[in-house]
Amino acid sequence: MRTKCSLDTVLGMVRGKWKVLLLWELHERPRRFGELRRRVGGISEKVLSAQLRELEADGLCRRVEHPGAVPHVEYSLTGAGAELLEALVPITEWSLTHLPRG
Repeated sequence: MRTKCSLDTVLGMVRGKWKVLLLWELHERPRRFGELRRRVGGISEKVLSAQLRELEADGLCRRVEHPGAVPHVEYSLTGAGAELLEALVPITEWSLTHLPRG
């Protein structure tokens, strides 16, 4: 029973259209908000902001403010976020084998 509850919790952390895509975009390097918005086409600023806050609250990404003449914010994966993304790779491989393409 505990496994079922744990799995439900993890699936809740990545549930939705955008979270896995955001994790993927953060896997190479930290990215700014505007860059994420461009790279994940079709997401509104409001939704992107909410999804990033949820990923941060779940400990999957971190938000770092960089002060200076042109202050900016960058988002990056935490260790837990990187591990979760790595765990999702077999699901992607399964989908390539079993889901129709087109």
